[in-house]
Amino acid sequence: MRRPPTTQEFVLEELRKAIVAGELAPAQPIRQDTIAQRLGVSRVPLREALKTLEAEGQVVYQPHRGYSVAELSLSDLLEVYRMRELLESEAARVAVDQLTAADLERIDDARRDVEEASAGGDLVAMIGANRRFHFALLEPARMPRLLRVVRTLWDATDAYRAVYYNSDVNRTRVHHEHQVIVDAAARRDAPEVILRLTEHRQHAVDALRATISQD
Repeated sequence: MRRPPTTQEFVLEELRKAIVAGELAPAQPIRQDTIAQRLGVSRVPLREALKTLEAEGQVVYQPHRGYSVAELSLSDLLEVYRMRELLESEAARVAVDQLTAADLERIDDARRDVEEASAGGDLVAMIGANRRFHFALLEPARMPRLLRVVRTLWDATDAYRAVYYNSDVNRTRVHHEHQVIVDAAARRDAPEVILRLTEHRQHAVDALRATISQD
């Protein structure tokens, strides 16, 4: 696999994967020496990557104790998903009118990738393909500043998606909802796309309420 352009980005990507895969579990201390040795990097890019994750809320730092993986928080999830609803609805409204045949093909390719990863039980690949699906839909809006914020919100909640996708029922629901979104996009029906995206996010929140304690 090709490394990202910088060592820090490589380390950041590997830490994200470890959190999503459950290799680094909520509340688990992050042993920097061990991780640096495993990845073959110095402590400097590792510390920078951890600062990025701390800013996203994925890890927490405590004096004299160091970094640990953040525990899942229902209030954080609700806030992030509310922000996503506001921003993604606006991006989708603009994007749908701009969709080309090539855009629709990219969206549908990502949808199929989600299903293939799900069938193979590869949650990390499924999360990556799911991200490609959603951003393939939103990027035609050509609103880079807005999408930069949306990407940050997505980065902060991959661990929640891993919990959601761990259920066969939820994965099946995702497949159906993605197909409905693709169909609405192909019709250039922006209100329907926005509605289906809102339902898609809400189903995830409703399912996660049962597994994440209220703080």
